[in-house]
Amino acid sequence: MATPLRNVRGLGAAHRGTETFWRQRLTAIANIPLTIFVVLSIVTHIGAGYDATRAYFARPLVAILMLAFVISAAIHMRIGLGEIIEDYVHRDGFRMLALILVTFFAAGLVLTCGFAILKIGFGV
Repeated sequence: MATPLRNVRGLGAAHRGTETFWRQRLTAIANIPLTIFVVLSIVTHIGAGYDATRAYFARPLVAILMLAFVISAAIHMRIGLGEIIEDYVHRDGFRMLALILVTFFAAGLVLTCGFAILKIGFGV
């Protein structure tokens, strides 16, 4: 005789349990100080000249924190959009296509922003 407990131990339909939940919360927590840093960096340089702003963003610590922000925000975005797609797109083919497109968009965002940050950081 089967009990309802066997359904709980299966970790849900996707068999991944709370992994996505915790990754989403971890990136959300990381995004709080990183977003504050990015906003303060932008606000403190309003009206500053191009050379002063570029010199600020070329500092190693600033470049590293900007890269961390971009990576964390992109991962957070990918997880969130993936959950929305899995919940609301019911056709398998469209769901798979949407998940692939969101993943490539997040990766492209990280690569593009990362390239720009590294280019500024190395002064090229």
